Amino acid sequence: MKKYIAVLLVLFCNTLAFSQHSLQIIIRDSETQQPLIGATAAIQGTSIGATSNASGELELTNIPAGKQIVRYSYVGYGEKVDTVTFPIVQAGPLVVLLAPAGEELEEVVVTTTRSSRTIEDIPTRVEAITLEELGEKANMKPGDIRMLLSESTGIQTQQTSATSANANIRIQGLDGRYTQILQDGFPLYSGFSSGLSIMQIPPLNLYQVEVIKGSSSTLYGGGAIAGLVNLITKKPKEEGELSFMANATSAKGLDLSAFYGKRFGKFGVTVFASRNANQAYDPADIGLSAIPDFERYSANPTLYFYPSEKMQLSFGINASEEDRLGGDMRYIDGEAGDYYFEENNTERLSTQFNLEHRLSDRSMISVKNSVSFFNREIAVPDYDFRGKQTASFSEVAYNLNSEKTDWVLGANLWTDKFSERQADAVGKRNYDNTIVGAFVQNTFTPVDWFVLESGLRTDYVTPEPANKSKGVFVLPRVSALFRVSDRLTSRIGGGMGYKTPTIFTQEAENLTFRNILPLNISQTEAETSIGGNADINYNTLIGEDVTFSINHMFFYTYLNNPLILTLRPDNLYEFRNANGNIDTKGVETNMKFGYEWVKLFLGYTYTDARQHYNGTVTDMPLTPKHRVNTVLMLEKEDNFRIGLEAYYFSEQQLTNGSRGQDYWINGVMVEKMFNRFSLFLNFENIFDTRQSKFGDIYTGSITNPQFSEIFAPVDGRVINGGIKLNLL
Repeated sequence: MKKYIAVLLVLFCNTLAFSQHSLQIIIRDSETQQPLIGATAAIQGTSIGATSNASGELELTNIPAGKQIVRYSYVGYGEKVDTVTFPIVQAGPLVVLLAPAGEELEEVVVTTTRSSRTIEDIPTRVEAITLEELGEKANMKPGDIRMLLSESTGIQTQQTSATSANANIRIQGLDGRYTQILQDGFPLYSGFSSGLSIMQIPPLNLYQVEVIKGSSSTLYGGGAIAGLVNLITKKPKEEGELSFMANATSAKGLDLSAFYGKRFGKFGVTVFASRNANQAYDPADIGLSAIPDFERYSANPTLYFYPSEKMQLSFGINASEEDRLGGDMRYIDGEAGDYYFEENNTERLSTQFNLEHRLSDRSMISVKNSVSFFNREIAVPDYDFRGKQTASFSEVAYNLNSEKTDWVLGANLWTDKFSERQADAVGKRNYDNTIVGAFVQNTFTPVDWFVLESGLRTDYVTPEPANKSKGVFVLPRVSALFRVSDRLTSRIGGGMGYKTPTIFTQEAENLTFRNILPLNISQTEAETSIGGNADINYNTLIGEDVTFSINHMFFYTYLNNPLILTLRPDNLYEFRNANGNIDTKGVETNMKFGYEWVKLFLGYTYTDARQHYNGTVTDMPLTPKHRVNTVLMLEKEDNFRIGLEAYYFSEQQLTNGSRGQDYWINGVMVEKMFNRFSLFLNFENIFDTRQSKFGDIYTGSITNPQFSEIFAPVDGRVINGGIKLNLL
């Protein structure tokens, strides 16, 4: 009996062995017919699967007989499912074509590098905050752009006033004056007008925000030592757009905005208008405002004209007016008395003209011009600072494209004049600068896996700063893109930069420009820099359904002749170049996981920023060495959106030698979409992290406070919610 059972077992095992089958497959892109490296094929309901090689080939083995469901997938492509009956007779490998599909494949075209290419094809590392992300951030902070910038790795919004909420942005540890902010390629926020700029730019008419970290002065001139931010506004479309947004906050804020855009044949128009207001808010109940009382009106109408398919003209006006009052709550409420206050009244008006004419299929000429006027009055007890800035920017550029090479050649003229309306004992701090520049840029693609972008700018600055260049700055830059595979790419690049000296630094802003001597340009050198970064980007599929991507970047910037503010024995302040340098280095890591309608974003920034002055090395104040970003987003398109956020900031070195406490900031955002409208609710800083919980915000008396450096939020928990309407 045992012999019969043994024979039956042998026969059964042999039958099973001969019932296992194999399938050879080649997976390709349905449009280009190129092989997809790392695509997967799997037998549903089993552990049988394989990944394609460099030729797109793979083989599935040990497949049971009968009907089997084979599932094919690749990151950024639509999934495909086939039913195959085994055994199968194969004359050759089965060719499977996958079609690009889904949001992973949406092309993001960037223009900040002056060549309109998709973000995957540009050697310069550009981070794009797209329209969808802008919509998410607008739910959290619809009044200004702080939120959409501060939640990126390597970027920190630094609050500089405890009572007026003034803030600037710092990229990779460098002060805000080293970051250039553009709107559609126009430098509208520089010099005197950089004060309060990120607090006064609403995000709701933006189509995209493009960020370049590291020295970028070659692209748009001086001032972009740490990087640049280009705010791309919406353009008119045939289908038109009419949208409204209303937002209210638990901190007594109200935001109202509207946008309209449409193209009518040869004409088009966009109009954006907003009102942003807040009553004074004191969450710590210390008698001083953490959020000031302010009211701001903004308008940005733009007219477009398309005389032919080859030509486009646009003319726009950007205007805003704001009254901002912070300080002692009793003074803000109108009580008479000797109270501390800080008042800022600003007016902005600028024009933007742009002409693009395509000379042929491969060449185009563009002309830009903007004129800007900015008035600001700062008042504190016993002191008043008033000034007016008039600036202009003009540029002519020529683009020539061929199959493997793109050229951009151009020249620009930049004028910047500041006039102080009244002077104290130190005298007026007026200046009148002119910069003439010429630039050339080349993007070369000799082979599919390598792209080289190089550029050279020469600027002549008058009046000439006291340096060896005698006002001439030669700024080279170079970047390279390596496509190791469809899943693995790498970029490396670097360049030089400069910053002309002015009194408008954060140190001077903190003093409301009081007792600061006029800048002696003949004895002050321009700040110069050299820096670079390198990154590696990898994406893959984990299992059958989870997408994963990671970007890891190394950065370094060396800043020579940093301009610092020093206190003289006569209690007056003067600007001079430090005897030394600043260097900042570190890493940024961004990871993204995706599963159906769930996305997880993880980010980490390590920043080692140091001052090397007079042979002594110290940490850069107000720069956390470690920062962690975590965002979990649950989203179904046109249905709902839920966001959970957590951000960690490590201890920060303070100017007085002490260290600020580390902290977390957490938030929750919910949005429900309907046919023509959506409702949103946001809990910002839900656990009420505040610097006032870590110690005193000020020393001395409340009538003459000496404020501590701000290293953590002062406004605490803020809940906001509202409605968005889309009527076209």
